[in-house]
Amino acid sequence: MTIETTPAADSAAVTDPLLSAVRAGVRVIDLGRRLTVGMPQSPNHPAYWHSLPRRHGDMVRSDGGSAANDMITMGTHVGTHIDALSHVSQDGKLYGGIGVDEALKGGRYEQLGAHTIEPMVRRGVLLDIPAAKGVTRLDAGYEITVADLEAAAARQGTEIGAGDVALVRSGWGQHFDSGDKDLFMGQSSGVPGVSTDGATWLAAKGIHATGADTIAYECLHPGAGHATLPAHRVLLVEHGIYIIETMALEQLAAEAVYEFLFVLSPLPLFGATGSPVRPLAVVSNG
Repeated sequence: MTIETTPAADSAAVTDPLLSAVRAGVRVIDLGRRLTVGMPQSPNHPAYWHSLPRRHGDMVRSDGGSAANDMITMGTHVGTHIDALSHVSQDGKLYGGIGVDEALKGGRYEQLGAHTIEPMVRRGVLLDIPAAKGVTRLDAGYEITVADLEAAAARQGTEIGAGDVALVRSGWGQHFDSGDKDLFMGQSSGVPGVSTDGATWLAAKGIHATGADTIAYECLHPGAGHATLPAHRVLLVEHGIYIIETMALEQLAAEAVYEFLFVLSPLPLFGATGSPVRPLAVVSNG
């Protein structure tokens, strides 16, 4: 989905360059997935559910007005979401060498929980791996190598810098778009994703966060499921780099938008290991 703003009337002098850019007109590309009951997700997390406890007409006020309300239940790693640094541990340790027992207070991760993720307004870069390989999407279980990442960056002319958010497209999101739930989840077929060496290469660039158009970010081999998560270990535990999963990256690729303003704000869920998000790519409307 794209949202466009029209240039504002020049009614007052604007001195802030960022506001000047907005007043000149920007285009917002939605990188988040719509939350729907039954959507594909990791089987390791509670599913999304939505109900209407009160519908219009269930209670009507004296003036004829009526209000509906909702209730949702879901895991924090369902739909488009960000992993907090408390999500993965290695040998009993979280990022920075913090012990899992030390981080956990009162049944919540007081340290490194989702409430500690600051809102992001950063340079975003798309690494379109299928385009670099001359295909529409990667094969099931394909492991994205350092050479693949380097080839995509070189083809696009988009150098990755410190503090950036690097989004890795595999094309696997096409299965989400088509409604092929089982194939997108890839429990038997496998799912393409970033290799351990690829995650290490990205971390060496000093990125702030990285995302992908799959559930797991990692390469899932056929039938293996989420048996091991080495890229998560490298990114979350060893380097403190956030991971965003189940992103919608097809429009960026179709329009060859490889560099953009990236905006993301997680819910400040105290002590949670992740948060639903709706990331946005903002580009000038010119």
